[in-house]
Amino acid sequence: MKRHILAFALVASLPFAASAADGIKYNYVQGGYVATNTDAGDADGWGVRGSVAVHPNFHLFADYANQKIDNTSVDFDQWRVGGGYNRSISDRTDFVGQLAYEKVDAGAGIKAEGYSAEAGVRSMMTPNIEGYAMLGYQDGDDFDGDAYGRLGAAVKFNQNWGATAEVKLVNGGDTQWFVGPRFTW
Repeated sequence: MKRHILAFALVASLPFAASAADGIKYNYVQGGYVATNTDAGDADGWGVRGSVAVHPNFHLFADYANQKIDNTSVDFDQWRVGGGYNRSISDRTDFVGQLAYEKVDAGAGIKAEGYSAEAGVRSMMTPNIEGYAMLGYQDGDDFDGDAYGRLGAAVKFNQNWGATAEVKLVNGGDTQWFVGPRFTW
């Protein structure tokens, strides 16, 4: 029920009339180091992410990560695919709303899947630094729903290349990290 209310509120708040703020691009691919810290244990590995603008106000995105749990031989795959809406709210800031399907698979029949919805802002803080802050909620049949926050930044070295870093703080004590290079077009 919570998912439906959040999704309805997100869609109802979207006037379909503007495009991305100056300097913010929704066409990129990035890869790098990922880590997850939990009370039950830590894991790290690698991941790739990408986004493609399909309209001035809409984009599609996908994430994939493979991590190995510390001091074990267990690894797990985590992926997310979804779509988003962006609307310029100032010359340098966009409102962003996203809906996604998510899945975690550790093999041997251990898996979980669900959905997430998030909303927040992306902003060009300087001509070469972009930052974002998102609040979200994720839920599924195999796990209890949790609220989360994501904070991130990208530093642009030139028109196409840069570096990005992100932290996701989940209500249940889970902290996820991502850092790596980004190619934007």
